[in-house]
Amino acid sequence: MNNKPKICIGLSGGVDSSVAALLLKRQGCDVFALFMQNWHDTTGTLHGECEWEEDRAVAEMVARKIGIPFHFVDLSDVYRQRVVDYMFSEYAKGRTPNPDVLCNREIKFDAFWQAARSLGADFVATGHYCRKDSFTAPDGRTIYRILAGSDPNKDQSYFLCQLSQEQLSTALFPIGDLIKPEVRRIAREADLPSAGKKDSQGICFVGKVDLPVFLQQKIKSREGDIVEIFRDFYEGRPEPETLEEMAEPIHYRREDGKVIGRHMGAQYYTIGQRKGLGIGGHAESSFVIANDIDSNIIFVGEGADHPGLYRKALRIRPEEVHWIRPDLALAPGDERRYSVRIRYRQPLQGAVLHSRPDGLYIEFDEPQRGVTPGQFAVWYASDGEMTGSGVIDK
Repeated sequence: MNNKPKICIGLSGGVDSSVAALLLKRQGCDVFALFMQNWHDTTGTLHGECEWEEDRAVAEMVARKIGIPFHFVDLSDVYRQRVVDYMFSEYAKGRTPNPDVLCNREIKFDAFWQAARSLGADFVATGHYCRKDSFTAPDGRTIYRILAGSDPNKDQSYFLCQLSQEQLSTALFPIGDLIKPEVRRIAREADLPSAGKKDSQGICFVGKVDLPVFLQQKIKSREGDIVEIFRDFYEGRPEPETLEEMAEPIHYRREDGKVIGRHMGAQYYTIGQRKGLGIGGHAESSFVIANDIDSNIIFVGEGADHPGLYRKALRIRPEEVHWIRPDLALAPGDERRYSVRIRYRQPLQGAVLHSRPDGLYIEFDEPQRGVTPGQFAVWYASDGEMTGSGVIDK
């Protein structure tokens, strides 16, 4: 009788999950592959077609090469409900969501895990570049930790920032201790069909999209003004002093600047965006510094160092604060120093977290560029452990 735990590898057809599967097999694990299809619609995709069929074919060849069973599951309905509908809802409010974070919380480590468990899995493994360990608390509970991946250029812990202790208890990350070139080398030496496959880009399971076209499926285009805010607007403005003031974005009005163009809908633009504005005549690039959904106005400023792009603090609503380590949660009135990032691949920033009745405030050592509502702020301890996250409210 085989008493080994059964491991399901989420095999995507990419090199990372392929090598994760290979390593598990080499370790003598009882492993099987499960490929999930999450998307059918091609509206707005830049390739004009979904690539899942090619990905499935590669994944199936990889499984055959390694010598593990291959299964398929269609999760497109739940993906649309939990990820894509959320995306539309957030963009309609003028916020910029991160679907990859939602995909991990709602799909890979929930709906996909349920499908894997129905096939007998005890654990689910993925090709994420992150690490996991655990320790026993004084009360006997096992506490799981997520740590940054060993490859600083590929660390993907950010995308797992919404996982719970329960989800982590059955999660495995076989390549977290490797760097990307090593993963490629292992794939080449094993002659895996995915060895030369490029890394996927764009929205998780959807791919690269023309965002306005994609969003127009549910959010109608509506012409509005592009208003430029000049640097002299900030001259003489009092510096924010309190935490609440530092976290409050400036609310611009049309009369604060000059109308310099038109756009197709304020919902299609995000803070810090440079491309797709269709405006010229400037010595430096222009960036979106704010959008007003009610008035359908986007406000822009010239130059990457424009004052409107920077803020010293942000706020997360109480219900949006998620502690991966609930045992470390801040009580109201407490504060603690962490390293924080507000987007994937951003270098970690020194900051202090303040727990207040109206939410969690993050005060940065230095002003941050492009604080974007709807994105996730993620905080790490000094040893690289990711301990919590939250959706940026403002």
